[in-house]
Amino acid sequence: MNKLSNPQEKPDSAMSRRAFMKSTAIAGLSLSAAGGPIGCRPGSRIAGANDTVRIAVAGLRIKGAQHIDVFREMEKVRVAAICDVDTEMLAREERKFASAGETVDTETDIRRVLDRKDIDAVVVATPNHWHCLMGIWACQAGKDVYMEKPVSHSVWEGRQLVRAARKYNRIVQAGIQKRSDAGLIEAARFIREGHLGRITLARGLCYKRRESIGLASGPQPIPDHIDYDLWTGPAELRPLMRKQLHYDWHWQWETGNGDIGNQGIHELDLCRWMMGESGLPASVFSFGGRYGYTDDGETPNTQITRYDYETAPLLFEVRGLPRSPGLEAMDAYRGMRIGVVIHCEHGYFAGGDGGGWAYDADGKRIRQFTGTGGVREHAADFIRAVRSRDSSELAGRIEDGHISSALVHLANISYRLGTLKGPESVREAFPRHPEIAETWGRTQAHLRRNGVALDERSVCLGPELAVASESERFVSREAFDSAFFANRLLRRTYREPFVVPDRV
Repeated sequence: MNKLSNPQEKPDSAMSRRAFMKSTAIAGLSLSAAGGPIGCRPGSRIAGANDTVRIAVAGLRIKGAQHIDVFREMEKVRVAAICDVDTEMLAREERKFASAGETVDTETDIRRVLDRKDIDAVVVATPNHWHCLMGIWACQAGKDVYMEKPVSHSVWEGRQLVRAARKYNRIVQAGIQKRSDAGLIEAARFIREGHLGRITLARGLCYKRRESIGLASGPQPIPDHIDYDLWTGPAELRPLMRKQLHYDWHWQWETGNGDIGNQGIHELDLCRWMMGESGLPASVFSFGGRYGYTDDGETPNTQITRYDYETAPLLFEVRGLPRSPGLEAMDAYRGMRIGVVIHCEHGYFAGGDGGGWAYDADGKRIRQFTGTGGVREHAADFIRAVRSRDSSELAGRIEDGHISSALVHLANISYRLGTLKGPESVREAFPRHPEIAETWGRTQAHLRRNGVALDERSVCLGPELAVASESERFVSREAFDSAFFANRLLRRTYREPFVVPDRV
C-alpha cells in the first residue's frame, strides 16, 4: 500500500492533491464522572454541508492554541468549547475570544465536553499520555477527532484507537500535516515515479536545540490553578519531580516519548510515506544518551535509530546539543536540520516543512518542490471529511498516525532495554550497516565539539529487535530474550479510572 499503482507511469500533471492522497492511502456513549463509558448515546449530530461544525479543543498551551486560531478562520466552523486542566490557560484563550466579540465555553474535564450533544468534533492537543484515552472516549461519545502527534503513548493503545475509530465509524485525523503539504506531495510522487532511481536509504533528522530542564531538589509544588490529578490522568500519580510541569513532560518516560516522539514523528512519517511503506519494519535498534548536562530528563537528547524496511533502511537522528557550546545554531546534514534526506541511486531529495529540492548524484539542484507546511490544508481535510463522512478525504488517516507513532515507540523500547557500552561498541555491534558507522562518526565529532567525552559506559546501546508487523509485537527467539522484555513495554500500566479498555 501507499505505492503508486504503476511507478513508471507519469500521472497527469493536473492530478489533484486529493486524488493523489486517495491513490496512496492505506486501502454513541455518555461518560461518567468515574471516567468510563456507561451506555450508548443515541442521536449524535452529523454535520451536513451547510451546517456549522462545532469543535472543542482540549489542551491549550501551544498546539491547542494554534489549532484554535486555524479552525476559527474557517467558514462554517465554530470553536464552541475549550478544555484544559490549567485554568490560567483557559482564561488566556477565553480572553482572545472576548477581544474578538465572541464567546466560548470552558471546561477543565474533557468528560463534560464529551457529554455535550452539540459538539461534533474534538481536537486533542494534550500531553502524549492522554492522547489515546481521550480519542477513544471521543469516538465512543460519537465525536470525530483531530489527534495531535504522536497519536499514542504506546504501541498497544495506538491500535486500540484505530479500532475505536472503525467500530464507531468516526472520522479520526492524525496530526501528521506534512502529508498535506503540496510540495511534499509532489516530491513523494516524483521519488516514487523513479526519477532519482531506487531508494537506497531514507534519513530523518531532528537537530533541535534542547536546553537542560534542571535538577529539582525534591517534590515541586503544584500551582493552585492546575488540577494535577486530571493532568496526570492515565499515568501513575507521582509527586512532580521536575522544575516545570508544562512541556518538560516530553523528556520523562511516564508522560512523554522524547524528541523522536515530539518533533521526530513528523520526519519519520515523511520517510515512511515517501518510501511507500505501510507497516512496521522487520527490525529496529536504537542507541545514544543524554549528554552535555545532568538534569531530571530521562529521554535521550542524542539518539540514532535504524529501521529495517524492505524498500530501504530508515535511519533517524536526534540531536539536542548545538553546533558548539554557546551557540544556538545546530548542525546540518546536506542542508537539513529538521527534515528528511531520501537517498537514491541517482541523487537525493532533501526537504521538510514547505517542500524541498531534488539533487542529482553530483549534488546539483535539479527540481524544487514548494509547499506551505500543510497545517491549514490538513485542518481543511478534516472538516471536509467530517461533513462527507468519507475518511479517504483525510491526508493523515489514523492508521498512518498509529504506524508512525509506533515507530517512535519501537525505537524507545530498544533504547530503554540498552546496556551502557563504550563508543567503539557501536561499530562492533552492527558491522553489516555501514550507514551506522558513518552516522555515528559524525555524531561523535558533534559530541566532542560540545565537550562530551565518551567513556566505556557512556553509550546506551539497545538490542536489535525483530518485529512482526501483523501482530505489532516483537519476535522472541528464546525464552526471556530481549524480545520477551520488549513486548512488556508495548503497553503501559493505567491508573483507574483513566484506563484504555481492552475492548473498545
